[in-house]
Amino acid sequence: MKTVNVNDRRFELSVPALEIQRAISAMAKRINLDYRDQSPLFLGVLNGAFMFAADLLREISIPCEISFIKYSSYAGTASTQEVKSLIGMNEDIRGRDIIILEDIIDTGLSVDHILREVKQFEPASIRIAALFFKPEALKKTFTPDYIGLSIPNDFIVGYGLDYDGFGRNLADVYKVISEQ
Repeated sequence: MKTVNVNDRRFELSVPALEIQRAISAMAKRINLDYRDQSPLFLGVLNGAFMFAADLLREISIPCEISFIKYSSYAGTASTQEVKSLIGMNEDIRGRDIIILEDIIDTGLSVDHILREVKQFEPASIRIAALFFKPEALKKTFTPDYIGLSIPNDFIVGYGLDYDGFGRNLADVYKVISEQ
């Protein structure tokens, strides 16, 4: 089993890069079909969704725009249960079709906060695209509209996801196996 060390933790391979790319391609095909007569604005949630957003947008064939917002709700391997806005929206989204791009949805607290904030700007529609979804961890009542992969409630790093800022650069996704 392929393993990596990130900070003080050891991780084992959970989702290989090829499986991630297949999931993104399938998601892009659905979005291209669903929005074939529209020009959505993608809102990537930094920092984690930057790799996902880049790879997804390369496969989007419809006219579209992208912007980024930044929120934080994690410290180490656990959610703080508090969502902080770090970089907000600068675009006029009134009447626009919005697709929020999230790297991972676990408790759903961050996305719930983002949905409430975005709705205040009166977009025509809001959909959520999550590369990874942990259904057993979800504490809110929404479900993402586009899901790349449903995964167990493990702490993961790689492909944009981090552990205290490290591990985002890994092409594969790894799950924590032990402390060192």
